[in-house]
Amino acid sequence: MRVAILGCGYVGIELGKKLTDAGHDVVGVRRSTAGLDDIEAAGFEAVRADVTDPESLSAVPSVDWAVYAASADGRGVDAARTAYVDGLRTVVEALGTRASPPDRLVYTSSTGVYGDHDGGWVDESTTPDPATGRQEVLLSAEQVALDASPMDGTVVRFGGLYGPDRYRMDRYLNGPVTEGYLNSIHRDDAAGVVGHILTTDRARGEVVLGVDDDPVSKHAFADWLAAECGVDPPEKWTVEERAAATEGTVSRRVRVNKRCANDRLHELGYDLRFSTVYDGFRPAIDAFGSP
Repeated sequence: MRVAILGCGYVGIELGKKLTDAGHDVVGVRRSTAGLDDIEAAGFEAVRADVTDPESLSAVPSVDWAVYAASADGRGVDAARTAYVDGLRTVVEALGTRASPPDRLVYTSSTGVYGDHDGGWVDESTTPDPATGRQEVLLSAEQVALDASPMDGTVVRFGGLYGPDRYRMDRYLNGPVTEGYLNSIHRDDAAGVVGHILTTDRARGEVVLGVDDDPVSKHAFADWLAAECGVDPPEKWTVEERAAATEGTVSRRVRVNKRCANDRLHELGYDLRFSTVYDGFRPAIDAFGSP
């Protein structure tokens, strides 16, 4: 199949490598020269285009599958709306009105759209309740993807991404670590999930949670990681203690606490390479303290 990965960055490059190795014809789309160089270094075709510019998208060849994995230029709501809603809508119109439009569209979203559930479980049947304006934008973009006729849209809500160059060990080892649950997925599995959904022709018109098997306690994980690295455990805070230490300035995002279930992901037949962060962090632990 011919595949375009629009916003081909951290997850997209790994996805492109997997699909290329499986015999598919992959095009990675980025704006920057550095991004294009990274795609070419990964071994598949790079195309320069801006997802918000219909004219530049003419450079993207006609494809069977499109993956929208663009990221925003900044943390603000306006930047998010430009990248996720405006960009996705532009791509849907530009590719969907061609004589040979893509058959599938996969949009990579976030479990952040669920908001706070006081540590309770959520799955695909749970009604989203975004806690921030940025998360509201992500939810709006999901609807653009699901309504992307004539393409069949799929939304994958990823947990926190980690992996090579994104282990961020210091946030757990140095502390303080605020209470709550980690809903995570390794980069290799994030790419694997999207590839699996496409190559097995599953989950058309669906939302799927892309998380690992174990939403672990941040406090428990921080203590385990410190022990594995041979350092003292970090200071640990409750949300109230963090609020007191920061004069009450605790964002709604920090207060969000939930556990994401991946039963549907297993029903779709995907086998995680890293079933928990305890497995996925092993390469970073082995490299800890190395020059």
